[in-house]
Amino acid sequence: MQRKHVFWRGAAGILLFLGVVSMGLNGIIDSFVFFPDKQLIGTPNDLEMDYRNLWITVEKEKIIHAWWVPAPDPGAVVLFCHGNAGNISHRLDNLAGLYRLGLSVLIFDYRGYGKSRGSASEEALYADARAACARAGELARQAAVPLVVFGRSLGGAAAVGLVEEPGISGMILESTFTNLADMAKVQYHLPWTGSWLAGRFNSLDRIKNARTPLLFIHGNQDYIVPFELGKRLFQAAPEPKEFIAIEGAGHNDTIETAGQAYYEKLAQFINSLKMVES
Repeated sequence: MQRKHVFWRGAAGILLFLGVVSMGLNGIIDSFVFFPDKQLIGTPNDLEMDYRNLWITVEKEKIIHAWWVPAPDPGAVVLFCHGNAGNISHRLDNLAGLYRLGLSVLIFDYRGYGKSRGSASEEALYADARAACARAGELARQAAVPLVVFGRSLGGAAAVGLVEEPGISGMILESTFTNLADMAKVQYHLPWTGSWLAGRFNSLDRIKNARTPLLFIHGNQDYIVPFELGKRLFQAAPEPKEFIAIEGAGHNDTIETAGQAYYEKLAQFINSLKMVES
């Protein structure tokens, strides 16, 4: 979907130009970062996966829509945090790949995406992810299996926002970044972006508080979220951690480029995890 590219290439330049105005632009930034689609284009049934619709409570209201896709005899529960465009129905192939590994998946839409109510913002992104993580933790405890958080692209920021949440056994971060200012510097070669912009979607600081094993995946030809930003985020993270560079992969073709090795690596990492107490 072309709108994924808008997040980094179109929006960041406009936001940086306006950055000197500082905090009053938070709402404008959010409007350029998030590209939700309200229309679901399919369900897990289309790929022969049973599922349940769930509604997750945030701020005392059931506003977050999610799919719970339980695998028979699962090895883990995966909380999937998707990127900035579309909605959960655009991630059916991701769901199917994880399901084939014997993993149960909870995938949710941020506010304003798909059936989820409300409007997307950075603050809401983190709140929605925390609520979804709590629900995924309940499902993992019921199945007596580890809980793994998987964040891709912008979803990596949502995932990193969960590093201090209880009950998480491991985290997978794919094609994600440090903070909004770094993204803009790389794309537009600007020497200064303002410290306030560095504070937006600031995974670089949050990752330092990680308490679980981390697996980083990034295509070395990613020109949407540059490879070097994925490496910087990795370097800031505490051990235990591992970085997998997929040779020749861009932003949206990591699975196609790596092939079966991609899923083998996921399985190896997830199988190494142990269930932790909440």
